[in-house]
Amino acid sequence: MEKRVIFKHKLLPYILVAPQIVITLLFFIWPASQAVYQSVLQEDAFGLSRTFVGLANFAYIFTDETYLRSIYVTIIFSCSVTAIAMSVSLLLASMADRAIRGATTYKTLIIWPYAVAPAVAGVLWYFLFNPTIGIVALYLKIYGYEWNHSLNGGQAMFLVVITAAWREISYNFLFFLAGLQAIPKPFLEAASIDGASPFRRFWTITFPLLSPTTFFLIVMNVVYAFFDTFGVIHVITDGGPNYATNIMVFKVYHDGFLSLDLGGSAAQSVILMIIVISLTVVQFRYIERKVYY
Repeated sequence: MEKRVIFKHKLLPYILVAPQIVITLLFFIWPASQAVYQSVLQEDAFGLSRTFVGLANFAYIFTDETYLRSIYVTIIFSCSVTAIAMSVSLLLASMADRAIRGATTYKTLIIWPYAVAPAVAGVLWYFLFNPTIGIVALYLKIYGYEWNHSLNGGQAMFLVVITAAWREISYNFLFFLAGLQAIPKPFLEAASIDGASPFRRFWTITFPLLSPTTFFLIVMNVVYAFFDTFGVIHVITDGGPNYATNIMVFKVYHDGFLSLDLGGSAAQSVILMIIVISLTVVQFRYIERKVYY
């Protein structure tokens, strides 16, 4: 029998959700509406004059080769970050789920990177791979590999992907570990008695039961890669070299704040918002069908 919560005072539910509604209106609905409004305008660099241009800003950016390339770069970047962050965090969570000595210390050390801001994470990895003073770059040179991510686009993409994924591993680890600990142990014990190998037990029992957690993390990691990695790109590569790491969210910043193309930047932000919303809807509609609750 389902037990429903009934509030005695009719205004109490609205009072309880009012803070979240206010935050959503101020920090999402209002900025999003302003972006949509500015996307159909052509403004001067100082914002003193405005001209209604309709969909001209959208038509222009889709003829801009730099913007079209940023879409391709964003797809490669977001898929790589999501795949690396989730696979590594699942491996670490599986190891932490075992009864090992010092498990508390092990879990704490893995969680720590999530407290690091994206820009700070970018600085840390930038110094590690700095072609002049970076210790990793030094060892690579010793073994005969020349590292210079400021000139090599492939190396720059690799560095920003690793940096962004490193920070998100901690977030994924927490959810995967909680999901693993919630799986009933008798299921695994029964499969072990039947002679199933550790890999088969994981693939046929553990992973399907983790599907709700995995589905949630796919959505969150894609959103993170699209929006929250701006600091990493800005600190390490600034979108270069030759636009090799110029993802869509960084191009919105570059065109709006550096090139002062306010209308074009707003149009790009609207497209970015539509893409992320569409990806989320697709994930909920199709991927969730394979989720076992």
